[in-house]
This record gives sequence, C-alpha cells and structure tokens, in this order.
Amino acid sequence: MQKISAFRDFLAQPRKVVVLMHHKPDADALGSSLGLAGYLEKKGHSVQVIAPSDYPDFLHWMKGNEKVLIFQKERCEKPKKLISEADMIFCLDFSSLHRINELGEMVRNAAGKKVLIDHHLEPEPFADFEKWDVAAASTAELVFELIEELGDKLLIDAGLADCLYAGVMTDTGSFRHSNTTPNVFRVAGELVARGADPHGVSRMIYDSSSIERLRLLGYVLKEKLQILPEYRTAYMVLSTEELRKFSSQTGDTEGLVNYGLSVKGIRLSVLITDRKENIKLSFRSLGSFSVNDLARKHFEGGGHRNAAGGQTSLTLEETLKKFLGLLPGYKSALQQEDF
Repeated sequence: MQKISAFRDFLAQPRKVVVLMHHKPDADALGSSLGLAGYLEKKGHSVQVIAPSDYPDFLHWMKGNEKVLIFQKERCEKPKKLISEADMIFCLDFSSLHRINELGEMVRNAAGKKVLIDHHLEPEPFADFEKWDVAAASTAELVFELIEELGDKLLIDAGLADCLYAGVMTDTGSFRHSNTTPNVFRVAGELVARGADPHGVSRMIYDSSSIERLRLLGYVLKEKLQILPEYRTAYMVLSTEELRKFSSQTGDTEGLVNYGLSVKGIRLSVLITDRKENIKLSFRSLGSFSVNDLARKHFEGGGHRNAAGGQTSLTLEETLKKFLGLLPGYKSALQQEDF
C-alpha cells in the first residue's frame, strides 16, 4: 500500500469505520469486505459494512453477513449518518464512486479518510490511501496482502479465511482463469493454513442453486445461446418476462455469460439482461481482446481486460442492435489467435 506508515499510524487508535462494496456484490466484493471488517474489529475499531444493494442468498453464509446494512433509498438516513461520521471509509472492489449509486456522493462529501482496495482498471482518484493492483486476481487477495503488510496475518481466523478464500476462488474461476498467478496460489494456501475450507466454500457457492436457477440455466443454453462464428462471438439476451418466468432472484444469472466461452472457437461472450431500471451487459473474452475497452467506449461500463460489465438506457431490442452493429468493427481483433 502507498503511504503504509501513515495508514498504520491512523489506525493505531480506535476509529469509526465504514466498509463499502459495489452494487450487486459478488463473492469477491462481499468476501473481501467481511474479511477486512472482521480483521478491523479484532483491532478494536467500530466497523459497519454497507452494501449498495442486495446480493445472492448463496453468499449469506459468510461470517459477519448478519451485520451488513443493505442500503435502501427510502431508508437512507442511517447509512448517510454512518458515512458522514466515519473516520475512515474503505471502498472495496470498485474503482469509481458511481458503482455504489447514491452512496457515491455521500462518500465523496464525507470528511473521513478514504481507502481504495481494488484491482479494476482506471480508478477514480478519490482516495487518501490506495492498495490498487490490476495484476491482482481479486480484491480478497489484496486484503490478505494488506493484513500481511500490517503484520497481523495471525489475526485471520477460519471464518475470515473462508470469506477471503471465496473471493480468490471465484474471481479466478476456481483457479482456471488466466489471472491465476503464483501469488494467487500462495495466498490461497495461506488462507487454507489459517482455516479456510476449500470444499465447504465451493459447495456453498456453486452447489446451492435453487431448482428455478437450474431451469433458467437449461433454458438459456437451449433457447437463448446464439453463436456468430464469423465474429467468434456468443451472446444471450434475457427479457424481464423471461426472468420472471423462472422466478429469477439476485445472483441467478451470475456465471451464465461464461458458458459462451466454453464453446470451441468462441472468443467473446455477452449476456444482455433487462433489469427494468436499465439494460445490463456482462462481457467475457479470451486473450488480448479487451472487453474493458468495449464496455467503457460503448456501454458506460468497464472492469478488467477479459471480464467487464456495462449498461444502457436503450430498450432491450435497441441494445442488441447496437451490440451487433459494433461487431464488424471488431472482426479483425476477434479473429486473432492469441489465447
């Protein structure tokens, strides 16, 4: 971390701390936040974790989950007060304040010290302290490294280790993605040594689907997966009505976009979903093709080179038309063999 001595000195006495994660948090966002919060509580700080939205049921097992405050527009006074009175505000797994919706301006205007811990590209310069590394596979990996830098690795108990392990595991695709570095295995090994249960964490995240979620997956693979061989692209489009048909809950579409890349020869996979308030896009790619650039340039989004998200205020049909219209301009890049 930059300015680690000043950071350590600031935390040398008990502080009021708020920990924030991005909208619709995944296992890395929630796991890194709860892992950090548990560590800070052990150091004597008063900590409140705030989520900008709900998150999947299959993450509710994490230690400290019952204490998470989920932001609601109609009941915003408590989080607003907590943020305004915080001595330190940790922002985990997001690089821009717009990723936490209404909470973003609250953080921007708060007097407390801001800390960014993240691995996404092009971070917004709002933080007083940063532990930012795009080479890191997950924010959980960075949280572990920060605790290690502070000399407090032994404070990580089994519950906190499980939270951090979940982030490392999921953001590497169970150690299958190209971001799986030697340091990832080192951190994962250290967490297992501190009590993380790889089998248990894997089962709680991957083997706890509702029957509706599995039927949605079957429907998408049978009816919605479209292949464009000339662009080495797969795409799936889900309407509000289709999501309602399968009683879709938060997290039920997570991971669907990855199935496109499992088709031989496919280099780009996209999932487009109608979320009522706007249209969401999830992008995945292989090799040097940057979906971060694609999402930032055309869909108000961003993320990593091979995994990014975006959104539009267009209709579902208009969004699909726009996406398909962009492909000819990327045809040459998509046809390269570098993965």
